[in-house]
Amino acid sequence: MVGVVTVPPGDAGSGPHRHSGPVFGYVLEGEILFELEGEEPYPIKAGEAFWEPGGEVVHYQAGNLRDDIASKFVVCMACAPDVPMLTFLDEDEIRERDHLRHPTARKSS
Repeated sequence: MVGVVTVPPGDAGSGPHRHSGPVFGYVLEGEILFELEGEEPYPIKAGEAFWEPGGEVVHYQAGNLRDDIASKFVVCMACAPDVPMLTFLDEDEIRERDHLRHPTARKSS
C-alpha cells in the first residue's frame, strides 16, 4: 500500500498503533515528531526518510511539529495477508507497554 498522509498544523497525529508489516516513509512538507517503541522521539524534516519494522513494534508518534503548515509524508507499507494494515492500541495496552518506551517519552515513572 502506498499513500500520502497529511497532518494538520500542530496536530499530534494518530494514536499509538502497529502495522502488520514494514513501513517506509519520506517527509514531503513540514516536520514530524517520530517515535517508535524503545527509541527516543526525534524530528524528521521535509526531504528526510523514516522506517519502521512493523509487527509488534509500536509506533507512538508522527505528530506535526509545525503550527503554521500541514506536514505531509508518503508511506509505502508491506501489509501481511489477512491482517489489518493498522491496529490501534487500547488504553490498557498503552499502560502495559509504557516501560518499553524511551525514558524521555514515558508517561509513568
